[in-house]
Amino acid sequence: MKIAVVGAGAIGGYLGAKLSIAGEDVTFIARNQNLAAIQAHGFRLVLEDGTEQHAPQARAVQNMADAGPQDVVLITVKAHQVADLLPGLNALIGPDTMVVSMINGIPWWYFHQLPGPWQGQGLNSVDPGGRLAAGIDSQQLIGSVVYPAAELVAPGVVRVIEGNRFTLGEPDGSRSERIERLSQAMMRAGFKAPVSKDIRSEIWLKLWGNLSFNPISALTHATLEDICTFEPSRELAANMMREAQAVAEKLGVVFKVSLDKRIAGAQAVGAHKTSMLQDVEHGRALELDALVGSVVELGRLTGTPTPTIDAIYAAGQLLAHTLARQHGRLQVQ
Repeated sequence: MKIAVVGAGAIGGYLGAKLSIAGEDVTFIARNQNLAAIQAHGFRLVLEDGTEQHAPQARAVQNMADAGPQDVVLITVKAHQVADLLPGLNALIGPDTMVVSMINGIPWWYFHQLPGPWQGQGLNSVDPGGRLAAGIDSQQLIGSVVYPAAELVAPGVVRVIEGNRFTLGEPDGSRSERIERLSQAMMRAGFKAPVSKDIRSEIWLKLWGNLSFNPISALTHATLEDICTFEPSRELAANMMREAQAVAEKLGVVFKVSLDKRIAGAQAVGAHKTSMLQDVEHGRALELDALVGSVVELGRLTGTPTPTIDAIYAAGQLLAHTLARQHGRLQVQ
């Protein structure tokens, strides 16, 4: 299949390199040093056990028009960066292209084909003004939940920290022929790619931890292990998760894992810095709206109080505002 990876960062690099090695026709949409490195040397992976894999056939272009229509478009940028893609994205999309959103948090298409009183509802926190809903054909969308952890350690080089699972799901819960083809391609590349009939519950299971651990870590500079083993912060995270669960259950979501087990899973990752803490340390924009603001908005929509989430969201917004205003970064040394 012809596959474009829009965002050649940690997760995009991991996906694109493995798919290219497996024989798929992969083109990265990249910029600057990353673009030059991939064009010159392909993409390189450093796996969990320290061994390396090389994808010399992977292409890279800066302009999406240079790649042309694809069978699959994997969107692997941060949630707040998706709108910036719109001017060029249509060049990658033909009538049968699968557009796979591989972003953290509540996606802009959450209420697309979701039966109930909010079907078709937009979310201003993740899609201000409805630009994404208007710019990307909802019939071509496929949802995904990204579980692996990885980091871009140099231009064109990704180190895999742990994990190889990418759950896929049609917004309407069907097991379509197209999603089966995508799942098979990803499995041939060495990934676990189960097809879920309830992708939104999978989204919430991942978000359950992200909405709490990410902003807490960004504000405190603590690792997952620190947050989970320090009793006050563990209880803070649990309170945020309880509030989020109340919101999600009003939307029909079923949590298949207990709250304590979800926290234990985060603790087991160890002394890992969340992506939001890494963004604070590098002076990058924070994914607050997709991970936290969206839950606040859904709380208002469903009439569910979220006082703890509201407080952490406000503190996180102030941190993001301060760093942006000062063009700064913050790191404990």
